[in-house]
Amino acid sequence: MTVATYFDEMSYGPAPEADTEARDWLARHKSSFGHFINGAFVPSTSGKTFDTFEPATGKTLAKLAVGDKADVDKAVSAARKAQVSWARLPGHLRARHLYALARTIQRHARLIAVVEAIDNGKPIRETRDIDVPLAARHFYHHAGWAQIQDTEFADHVPVGVVGQIIPWNFPFLMLAWKIAPALALGNTVVLKPAEFTSLTALLFAELAAAAGLPAGVLNIVTGEGETGALIVDHGDIDKIAFTGSTEVGRVIRERTAGSGKSLTLELGGKSPFIVFDDADIDGAVEGVVDAIWFNQGQVCCAGSRLLVQEGIARLFHDRLKRRMQTLRVGLPLDKSIDMGAIVAPVQLSRIEALVKKGLAEGAELHQAQIEMPKGGSFYPPTLLSGVQPTSIVATEEIFGPVAVSMTFRTPEEAVQLANHSRYGLSASVWSETIGLALNVAAKLAAGVVWVNATNLFDAAVGFGGKRESGFGREGGREGCYEYLKPKAWIGRKARVLPNLPELKPVVGDFSAPAIDRTTKLFIGGKQARPDGNYSRAVISPKGKVIGEVGDGNRKDIRNAVVAAQAASAWSSATTHNRAQILYYIAENLSGRADEFAARIAAMTGSSAAAARAEVDASIARLFTYGAWADKFEGAVHAPPLRGVALAMPEPLGVAGAVCPPEAPLLGFVSLVAPLVAMGNRVVAVPSEAYPLAATDFYSILETSDVPAGVINIVTGSAIELAKTLAAHNDVDAVWAFGSDELSATVEKLSVGNLKRTFVDYGKATDWNDRAAAEGTLFLRRAVDVKNIWIPYGE
Repeated sequence: MTVATYFDEMSYGPAPEADTEARDWLARHKSSFGHFINGAFVPSTSGKTFDTFEPATGKTLAKLAVGDKADVDKAVSAARKAQVSWARLPGHLRARHLYALARTIQRHARLIAVVEAIDNGKPIRETRDIDVPLAARHFYHHAGWAQIQDTEFADHVPVGVVGQIIPWNFPFLMLAWKIAPALALGNTVVLKPAEFTSLTALLFAELAAAAGLPAGVLNIVTGEGETGALIVDHGDIDKIAFTGSTEVGRVIRERTAGSGKSLTLELGGKSPFIVFDDADIDGAVEGVVDAIWFNQGQVCCAGSRLLVQEGIARLFHDRLKRRMQTLRVGLPLDKSIDMGAIVAPVQLSRIEALVKKGLAEGAELHQAQIEMPKGGSFYPPTLLSGVQPTSIVATEEIFGPVAVSMTFRTPEEAVQLANHSRYGLSASVWSETIGLALNVAAKLAAGVVWVNATNLFDAAVGFGGKRESGFGREGGREGCYEYLKPKAWIGRKARVLPNLPELKPVVGDFSAPAIDRTTKLFIGGKQARPDGNYSRAVISPKGKVIGEVGDGNRKDIRNAVVAAQAASAWSSATTHNRAQILYYIAENLSGRADEFAARIAAMTGSSAAAARAEVDASIARLFTYGAWADKFEGAVHAPPLRGVALAMPEPLGVAGAVCPPEAPLLGFVSLVAPLVAMGNRVVAVPSEAYPLAATDFYSILETSDVPAGVINIVTGSAIELAKTLAAHNDVDAVWAFGSDELSATVEKLSVGNLKRTFVDYGKATDWNDRAAAEGTLFLRRAVDVKNIWIPYGE
């Protein structure tokens, strides 16, 4: 062939990356690795090992230790011993350690990139140009948070020992996402990498030790699912951070329920990629390449659901199919390829099976007719068009290089189709009309939205999802809070539940009885009788009946949730409007302060002064959240690109609030007010022992311009009503303060739709302590942060 021939054909030749240093590193370890515990590699206690394979060839790469209970115990013990000293280091010294780790990554970037490509199967261009530089960026960024922790997080302390479990699709990058914030903020780590892709974690541990990271601060335990379960269940781990499948995330949520462990879950996705008819079509086509064929589609936020406006659908698909023909699938170390190998044969089989199901359900298949490598686990770029919204390939995460496409006519239909998913991780919106793009972005149920872009990430910008894509954020300020706990909650004592008085018979009292009044439930802005027509007496400390309340049941909660859903306009009301209504509630409560104080004293037996103090504190708390309603704002992140990322706090949706048994008015206000201030609609279960303060309160709501359905009140058994709220798939969050049994029950039953939970594990809160019971501590839990990326330029 001549040079002219190459210019005519424009064909690619191989451009292999040398793997000599990576193979030498494996050889130095004799292709066999133990766990990394307390600063050194150690063999598994049991002596058991398993093989890890090279996806592109199927050849064995190394033998890895299988972590058992003894190994996990050793790692946790080392982390616990190191944590106190590590947390006591001045932030500047921890910052210097993280800075050293960032520099170490940069110095060894090529070795890390090659090992990652060999071990995972992804193209060397992606590991070299995306994964490794972004991992270094995370350590640099979080070194900064360590430096300023004392001022920026003065009212928080480290969580403690953190168990982290990472997936196989971005092994090194996920390691950085997890380890950097944990170490920066004073925690120590026990990390389990994915069994398919453990090598770069072990390489990093070796490099970290050489960089001077103290022994025990970072521990790596390899193994399969059983090893991860041992970390999840370990009683001396304070937090679990997991990235992986929704199915495993549910198991972890259930296993940690009631344990008091902090938990963040970054799970699966089925992200929409919306293309409007005014979009730059060629730009959007390139966006699809980055959205679904990046990392062979093995990306939790892959833009796998293409939603294309009807007017351009044929043109768009024609150009997309033409572009697919130019993609190259090859060996990971070839610098001229676009796609590498699927991580393992089992994952390849899953992709093939799901595509067959999609075809059986009527999808039209297009696969690029390109040369594929022989051997190994490879799958071609694939497009399934004409897909129905309910098809399995449109609803289930394929986790492979398969895009599914459907059409829409109007922006409203696009939003409806996009949100027709149990997931809510990310989305892409393509339009040259910025007003349209931002309007749609605001309506999407997703934690991250990219405008005219896709798969943009940065350490300064939080990442995480909604719905069954998990909860919590990684990166940025919001990600830091996941590795901290409030100082004000340290040392809380176990709650002493009130002893309900027994009814005492009245003898020889012939005075006129009070006019009987059984307070009703408050649902949809109206008083409602309980479905079961049962009531429960409220008895004073002297043994007298001072009132009766409805005994709510499952159907009452159902009706309240329906009413709350119907009040969705509250979530889009202006912050000024929400503030004014909270002030109005406080104003009306102040006009009846004596009445409410008398009710509290009668129920609880507290002094008149203490009861009045509780009412005054409740009025002040309503004012506080009226003040915060239009001031708890988002942020404008400045990631290293031409553009910005808007961090927008959004309401969770419908929230259950199971109020504490003590402080019947102040506890009720302390949970309901922050949720309402942030635009949520609430189904509140008042103090089971002292419910009359809350049932009296609905007469305040009726005169305070609160829209129907925004606040609903169902009295009855706290534990039974909490069960219904936690299991209800149309409830987005449950806050529950009471017994440790209540906390465990709410967390365990939340797994259905992985709703947000906020519980106290039976620990008593001083509701008069503003540091412990008011402000941003509650507001942060009343919102999800959506990050909307807006690039600049043509």
